[in-house]
Amino acid sequence: MKRLYYLAIMLSVAYAANATDFKGGLTIWFDRPTTLANKAIWWGHAPEMWKGENKPESAGDTAQNPDAEWESQSLPLGNGSLGANIMGSIEAERITFNEKTLWRGGPNTSAGTDAYWNVNKQSAHYLNEIRKAFLEGDEKKAALLTCKNFNSTVPYESWKEKPFRFGNFTTMGEFYIETGLSSIGMTEYKRALSLDSALAMVQFKKDGVRYQRNYFISYPNNVMVIRFKADQPGKQNLVFSYEANPVSTGKMEADGSNGLVYKAHLDNNQMEYVIRIKALNQGGTISNDNGKFTIKGANEVVFLITADTDYKVNFNPDFNDPKTYVGVNPSETTSTWMKNALALGYDALLEAHYKDYASLFKRVSLTLNDGKSTNDISTPQRLKNYRNGKEDFYLEELYYQFGRYLLIASSRPGSLPANLQGMWHNNVDGPWRVDYHNNINIQMNYWPASSTNLSECTLPLIDFIHTLVKPGEKTAKAYFGARGWTASISGNIFGFTAPFESEDMSWNFNPMAGPWLATHVWEYYDYTRDKKFLKDVGYALIKSSAIFASDYLWKKPNGIYTAAPSTSPEHGPIDEGTTFVHAVIREILTDAIDASKVLGVDKKERKQWEEVLKNIAPYKVGRYGQLLEWSKDIDDPKDDHRHVNHLFGLHPGHTISPITTPVLAEASKVVLNHRGDGATGWSMGWKLNQWARLHDGNRAYKLFGNLLKNGTLDNLWDTHPPFQIDGNFGGTAGVTEMLMQSHMGFIHLLPALPDAWKDGEVKGLCAKGNFELDICWKNGNLFAVTIRSKNGGNCEVRYKDDIFVLKTAKGKTYTLNYLNGKLALNNH
Repeated sequence: MKRLYYLAIMLSVAYAANATDFKGGLTIWFDRPTTLANKAIWWGHAPEMWKGENKPESAGDTAQNPDAEWESQSLPLGNGSLGANIMGSIEAERITFNEKTLWRGGPNTSAGTDAYWNVNKQSAHYLNEIRKAFLEGDEKKAALLTCKNFNSTVPYESWKEKPFRFGNFTTMGEFYIETGLSSIGMTEYKRALSLDSALAMVQFKKDGVRYQRNYFISYPNNVMVIRFKADQPGKQNLVFSYEANPVSTGKMEADGSNGLVYKAHLDNNQMEYVIRIKALNQGGTISNDNGKFTIKGANEVVFLITADTDYKVNFNPDFNDPKTYVGVNPSETTSTWMKNALALGYDALLEAHYKDYASLFKRVSLTLNDGKSTNDISTPQRLKNYRNGKEDFYLEELYYQFGRYLLIASSRPGSLPANLQGMWHNNVDGPWRVDYHNNINIQMNYWPASSTNLSECTLPLIDFIHTLVKPGEKTAKAYFGARGWTASISGNIFGFTAPFESEDMSWNFNPMAGPWLATHVWEYYDYTRDKKFLKDVGYALIKSSAIFASDYLWKKPNGIYTAAPSTSPEHGPIDEGTTFVHAVIREILTDAIDASKVLGVDKKERKQWEEVLKNIAPYKVGRYGQLLEWSKDIDDPKDDHRHVNHLFGLHPGHTISPITTPVLAEASKVVLNHRGDGATGWSMGWKLNQWARLHDGNRAYKLFGNLLKNGTLDNLWDTHPPFQIDGNFGGTAGVTEMLMQSHMGFIHLLPALPDAWKDGEVKGLCAKGNFELDICWKNGNLFAVTIRSKNGGNCEVRYKDDIFVLKTAKGKTYTLNYLNGKLALNNH
């Protein structure tokens, strides 16, 4: 792969299967071609575009993508570094192309390092004044001081400054493959994405000839592969061209007799990038004149595409060096990858791709009810039927596994983590900069990773967290006089940890973004029980975050620790101690305590963390029976805001549970009832998880249905709107939580099974403690569970009111049946 960070691991598990089989299996497909075969609709890429009514009023207003078919009809492919969308038109195939490190902004913009790094305001000395104002009941003064002093000079909107310092993920351009065919008279069209093989296909019949195109992106070889073929010879008459990102400068040149290479740099920060393409024809002729391929009379054509940038990950950036994130030669890397791909050829590339991908995807299977659903209805029609009340358990299985597919496609070791759109983007700028949103969105991307047996897909997130530590230490000290590190609402690939220029602190003030991210480091360890990882990498990240969280707290005269000032992200006023912030601090301090015990270190710090936990402001129940969101009882039962931050302790945290804190669990139900079962896609995904944690399967299932009906596009992408991938991951995580939970120190089987899923089976789920489970249920009751112990140790299993404790040995498998109201060990 591109850059194997020291956390990266490569897989070598081999599977043998027919990767080209689209009959049955899990397939997203369309029965009609897209209508937009035209070239890119570049939008949101320059300040001059925002004139009059088109000027956005907020960061999200750039979100109305005029390229509607890309958003809802395209098929996404990816290998963590390279991403593409297949449009599948007849006259011309259009493929949007991404490389995940292609970002504007950073210290190498023409603004210089001082303008990029020295944006943290020295505001820590205001904390005493703010807290004094809270003591005196002057909340207006506390809010004013916070809003004025806890922002920075960096705008979030690209049109507000030039050069744009924060930057954004940007497209690498688009490919067009003109076919010389007309859609008139075309029949038997199908555009499909096989989740079982990560292979896309377009096929149709025209003038008695059956045409087929195959597409995949290989992780082992870091190359995109496209094959055009037909069932008759000489039918491939193609023109392959490239449309470059319009805010870059570059040149397309011939690369041998059958190659093209595009070398360019972004105008904003001079980031260099290279796209290398080869065309392999069987029969006919090929030329690469004028920056394009022209192929005539070929029997078959295979295009190989790879790309890279000069971006280098840096855990210890030099704040005086504008090129501290520069260090890769993309001409050399792409040349090596292409040479290796050419040596293998199509069949070997496909085999290596499938072996690698299937070794991840095939770990988990889900069957709901009779499992006899067929795939003879197009995905858009299935969604339409589902919205009209028709049961479709195949669609639910498909959506669940699509989330796992997207995570594999957008987050592999050696790459950056999945961003707001995973890695699929078709414009220069996009919704919310297509960045790393740290106030739930990037975290939600990784909720299903470990539980659905994809723990290694979390490694890019941990690498990303590592890049935030050194810059985050500067932010922690400047704003809060605190040790350790933190981050703010949005991050980029250049270590940005500061808030933005806005004085609207309802969204711009989120100092607990860093600790929330750090909880994922412990989560990775808790599932894998990789003690070496914890010792060498994880603990330092967790400890430093816990130190920041404890330093951030204010010890009031009455001895209670509270987070002043704080907010409930994107919602409500400045407060002297919001429930959300306290819940995150509980979580990271508990993680740090547990980690220090595992490693047998830092007893002194552990004692301090334990003292804070004992005295942090407690959860409170308000006048409506609701869990309070703020320190005062100001909640509005008619408020249906999309964020439910104050339920963090219920999910994704573990400090609220129907089993351990039933009163707080009931108060959480009141909150969810007030907020309702609607909202944006990702919000419904979060509520789905929370109802599952409350053990209400039917309500969780309702949220899952609403997510599919009202938060899902035709290609099963989640929509905020616009397309935002976190809802896909939230949905997959939520279904897993309905079937198995392990966050409370035991494995809870079928804790939120809905009546609709009368019979079923899920195989390969993972529980904390490094256990792998296959669960089968019949007539709404557990039938059997098989547990594979990968680490040994005690395993407490709970189903309904029964508890069974297994003393397991590493590598051994155990089966429990549920008979006569009891879990029993099956010795056979």
